[in-house]
Amino acid sequence: MTMLLSQDQVDLLVRNQHHDPFAVLGPHAVTVDGQTQWHLRAYLPLAQAAWVVCPTLRQEFAMTPKQDPHLFECLIPVAELPNYQLRVKEGERERVFYDPYGFKTPKLTDFDLHLFGEGNHHRIYEKLGSHLTQVDGVAGVYFAVWAPQARNVSVIGDFNAWDGRQHQMRKGHTGIWEMFIPELTAGTAYKYEIKNWEGHIYEKSDPLSFYQEVRPKTASIVTDLDGYTWGDQAWLEQRRHTDALTQPIAIYEVHLGSWLHRAFEIPTPDHTEPVAVSELNPGARYLTYRELAQELIPYVKEMGFTHVELLPIADYPFDGSWGYQVVSYYAATSRYGSPQDFMYFVDQCHQNGLGVIVDWVPGHFPKDGHGLAFFDGSHLYEYSDPRKGEHQEWGTLVFDYGRPEVRNFLVANALFWFDKYHIDGIRVDAVASMIYLDYCRPDGEWITNQHGGREHIEAVDFLRQVNHVLFSYFPGVLSIAEESTSWPMVSWPTYVGGLGFNLKWNMGWMHDTLDYFRMDPWFRQFHQNNITFGIWYAFSENFMLALSHDEVVHGKASLMSKMPGDEWQKFANMRALLAYMFTHPGKKTLFMGMEFGQWQEWNVWGDLEWHLLQYERHQTLKQYVANLIHLYRQEPALYTQDFTLDGFEWIDCADNRHSVVSYIRYDKDRSNYLIVVCNFTPQPHAHYRIGVPEPGFYRELFNSDAREFGGSNMGNLGGKWTDEWGYHGRSCSLDLCLPPLGVMVFQLDRHKSQAVLDGDDV
Repeated sequence: MTMLLSQDQVDLLVRNQHHDPFAVLGPHAVTVDGQTQWHLRAYLPLAQAAWVVCPTLRQEFAMTPKQDPHLFECLIPVAELPNYQLRVKEGERERVFYDPYGFKTPKLTDFDLHLFGEGNHHRIYEKLGSHLTQVDGVAGVYFAVWAPQARNVSVIGDFNAWDGRQHQMRKGHTGIWEMFIPELTAGTAYKYEIKNWEGHIYEKSDPLSFYQEVRPKTASIVTDLDGYTWGDQAWLEQRRHTDALTQPIAIYEVHLGSWLHRAFEIPTPDHTEPVAVSELNPGARYLTYRELAQELIPYVKEMGFTHVELLPIADYPFDGSWGYQVVSYYAATSRYGSPQDFMYFVDQCHQNGLGVIVDWVPGHFPKDGHGLAFFDGSHLYEYSDPRKGEHQEWGTLVFDYGRPEVRNFLVANALFWFDKYHIDGIRVDAVASMIYLDYCRPDGEWITNQHGGREHIEAVDFLRQVNHVLFSYFPGVLSIAEESTSWPMVSWPTYVGGLGFNLKWNMGWMHDTLDYFRMDPWFRQFHQNNITFGIWYAFSENFMLALSHDEVVHGKASLMSKMPGDEWQKFANMRALLAYMFTHPGKKTLFMGMEFGQWQEWNVWGDLEWHLLQYERHQTLKQYVANLIHLYRQEPALYTQDFTLDGFEWIDCADNRHSVVSYIRYDKDRSNYLIVVCNFTPQPHAHYRIGVPEPGFYRELFNSDAREFGGSNMGNLGGKWTDEWGYHGRSCSLDLCLPPLGVMVFQLDRHKSQAVLDGDDV
């Protein structure tokens, strides 16, 4: 019996243009003389002969080419067709394999498709992409990709010689193409061959792949993310019940590829080392995630930081983008190892008391041919109008936030990193570029919103959605906005109209403070406002004080090199800047290399200047930063009320003639407090008087000018008793010695003060 196809159907198969090859390939029940039998058809473009093998029936059925030399068919006279295989002769080679068109069970349900279509499938990464699974007892890989405008889509890889004719996928009514390919395993490299209606062919990486080949290769790799055994349950449980904003947060910002390198080693047969870093650093290689766990974690822990923040981990093709031009949003970069290796790194961070924050880039993506750009032959992920869909300055494309499926892709991606990799926070890059339609666009090269304004309403709605969903699933985590404008309520909850982040980088504080510290100290008296103005708006948002990588690249010089004066003054200014930062309201972020006074700008191609630690001043600065962070973490007055005026009070902010500011930091119930006095000139001041809240002995808790930190060791002999001399509107005051370029922290010693009042010897 022959069941001929129309010539159009045959042509679609042969030309790889059929939207549903399952309709004509594989087994189809037919009735012959009143009995159910199976007509089976296979398109085998490399075969000269083929047979159907039914192991349970212990039979083979020869297949015959009918309408095309490679379109084979046969009739199998059984009522119930068991799992079968195809035996194929291809030239001198013969192979046996399960027919992928014999497995028709879709993984996506109607409910999945409905949620994805409205932008609310929060775990779409469990359905789209590639997934190891079993169908009818046969192991293999299920593939699914969203490409609604494609004419046809195929899975290609080494397993089919990258021939798109062999594994043509089926299209559902929502534009998702799917296919189960039996016998594929973890480690299989693959891409999607996508053909549009004009016949143009695009070879694309999987947008939801979990693992990518190391650049310059661009294929996706099948992997299993559920095989790692985590040991951080206690950490996650504690995080869930903790209000992060009332805790100390001191973040060490790291680019994993330039923190430290290793000499390149010859790979062993059973282990492939990461490739050499760059031609600019010959003979060097990256540390792996597991090596970083052994090297970076102890260092960060010793310094006292509470978190590490990683420049983007999602895979990217060009090293020089630092990770901010992402191609594979669901794949931890393979530069440093496998997904399981990155899981190990995060797990070890948690077991050592460190949180992990990952930079996330939902604002734009590059135009690389294997990536998201023009994915299915149409502007699928990006806006079609370049006035809205392209950042000319960066050469990147903007996500179409108004499209539910694109919004779903990004919202689920944010959740994915918390779900699968247990991260503790995201730092969202370039928020300002998302929320303003005219961001870095000249007049005439941008379009207004529907109300005639410059606000990107769709992007704002997306940010609110992602933050609302994120905190619903993962209470206790951080969502940090790098937002450089005065957009209101960035770190306010969505239910009151905010964007929903719980922290925002304080870019105003950063610019004003660095401008101030760059100045020759003599001129600072004319710019006191630079370090006092920030308090006027410090409590309008939940601010993060960040001295980040952006401030030490592109000719901006390293943080140490920005400091004025001779070498001694540079180090003293550096100590004063950091002490001012860690005693000022707001959480803290410090970029790698700043902690020991790197002289050169950050170079993504090289190491930090670790050799500087052989010199006493740099080693001493490193120890100073560790002591400063320890002080910050041990004193609740420095972190429990970062976001309310109840936690801060000026003593004197107007002494511009001496470039001195003094203020009080209070803990949550205002029962304990610290006095901070900053002298931002090289001129010491004897008998400098400040008013304080209570009489008693104020212990000098910290002095940035101490000898142990490389200072001149001027101070107050461990502390000072108050005088009954009203000053700064207070009934008592301290007569202090202010060291040059020094910051001092005082704390009322209540035990000693009470003992004196009681007449006891002390």
